[in-house]
Amino acid sequence: MTDILKRMNDYKSDHCWQYDIRVRNLEEDLKNAGFSKEYCSTLNVNDFEHRVVESKEERDLLKKFIEKHEWLGNLSQYTTHWFATYHKGQLAGVILMNLPNSFSKLLGDDTPNLERLISRGACISWSPKNLASNLLMWSIKWMVENTDYRLFTAYSDPTANEIGTIYQACNFYYLGQNSGTARRYINPYSGKLVSDRFFRQRSAYRKYAKDLGIEWQKNWTSSTTMLWENVPDYIERLLREHSKKVQAEAKYHEFPNKGKYAYVLGRDKGETKRLRREFEGRNKTFPYPKR
Repeated sequence: MTDILKRMNDYKSDHCWQYDIRVRNLEEDLKNAGFSKEYCSTLNVNDFEHRVVESKEERDLLKKFIEKHEWLGNLSQYTTHWFATYHKGQLAGVILMNLPNSFSKLLGDDTPNLERLISRGACISWSPKNLASNLLMWSIKWMVENTDYRLFTAYSDPTANEIGTIYQACNFYYLGQNSGTARRYINPYSGKLVSDRFFRQRSAYRKYAKDLGIEWQKNWTSSTTMLWENVPDYIERLLREHSKKVQAEAKYHEFPNKGKYAYVLGRDKGETKRLRREFEGRNKTFPYPKR
């Protein structure tokens, strides 16, 4: 059983796992940072520097941070935007955004060009409690100002006893608890927990080629996807058949549906009003869940 599966099966607390890990990591985190509890109790969000992270070296640090402080303990597929916050050079929080697991029509047919998934997020145990929401909103505003993305979706996981407290604090729309992938697979190559999308991503096809003794060609992929038009037909057939075989033989577990949240923001008040009117006309929203 993987670490995350054991965690999901064993976690029975009446508060969310993110709070639990803050309590358990506090002493070690303070020691590593060289701060005292008294000092950290005086901190507020203005004492932290938010920034976009682009270098591989710094992204590796964010990856390790997520592995230690976040519920799932790994990166999801297709991370596209990385954000971090620091205090006196100490990494204190991380937000990662991704391609959605599956594109929706929350804003109509153009939604794939507007949507990003808030896939991972965590803050250090000694940070002020509102740092997470502050970093999240800073990241969303940066995306709106610097990209074409206007819709930001996120999930709350009942196996971690999450109800989406941070999303509620940021006034996200709540779309109910009928979302997410109910079936998760054990990646046969890494042992990590993945969705069915893993079996059809370009990195998986490279592994299939190795399984089948097929020499991989660089022009078979772009930076994000397979370029099937460059793959000989018989090799494409072999790779796709092997993909189905690997998925059919992979072990899997069923999980409860997740709560889904969404935030819509335009570059100015006019765009925000137009997009939110479109969103509200297309989607049913619900009152926030409470403990």
